[in-house]
Amino acid sequence: TIEWRPEFAIGIAGIDHEHQELIGWIGQTLAASAGAGGDREAVADLLGEVFAKVSAHFALEERVMKDRRYDQLREHKQDHELLLDDIRDIMDDYEAGSDPVEERFASRLSDWFGAHFRTHDARFHRSLPAG
Repeated sequence: TIEWRPEFAIGIAGIDHEHQELIGWIGQTLAASAGAGGDREAVADLLGEVFAKVSAHFALEERVMKDRRYDQLREHKQDHELLLDDIRDIMDDYEAGSDPVEERFASRLSDWFGAHFRTHDARFHRSLPAG
């Protein structure tokens, strides 16, 4: 499963907490999918839930960036879209009959979140006014 790691932290307590909760929820969902006992439909549904929740988080983040006229919104959004594309590809592979994808899914999410939090999210949150 995917788990929070200290290197994901960007140093802003509220944001780190929100990201930690998202990662925790994803980890629990992937663990549930691994325990679905070979029920391919249940696993596909759980992976779809992860996609929906991640997508909703990104949409909220992007709306805040747009409202604040963030100068790197386009680049940040492109990085979000890369992960969403990867998630869709993994889901499509699974629905097409590939072997269980939970490990591949968790590994991709963990790698992406680690890099994204340290770069794009850290830069955006540093651009916010203190307060």
